[in-house]
Amino acid sequence: MIMKLDYNSDIPIYVQLRNQIIIGIGVGGLAYGERLPTVRQLADDLGVNAMTVNKAYAILKNEGFISIDRRHGAKVNTIWNKQANFDQKLEHELKLVISEASLRGVSREEFMQICSNIFTAAASKHHPLSE
Repeated sequence: MIMKLDYNSDIPIYVQLRNQIIIGIGVGGLAYGERLPTVRQLADDLGVNAMTVNKAYAILKNEGFISIDRRHGAKVNTIWNKQANFDQKLEHELKLVISEASLRGVSREEFMQICSNIFTAAASKHHPLSE
């Protein structure tokens, strides 16, 4: 999986890294059970501080997207549990995205088609809940 980080963005690198890994899992760039690079290896590959990668991995672990074992490293979880407050988080984030899309002239139909395409692509990539 190729990570695309914007070093000039206002979004912290660890957040961008977290988001890229979640997208990678969602669209199939990272398979369930797949090992992730070590903190040091990924930091070297991206040219960032190891603490930045460590922070992203810690957040991903806390959110249940990855598991970390000292002997085997980090890997993509194969079992997903919906977090209790995820619906609220989803609604909050969608409210921002939908508001911005509306203000920029994206029609409801265009928005729904984009969402449908993304959701279909993500859901079709070895999703453990659909097997």
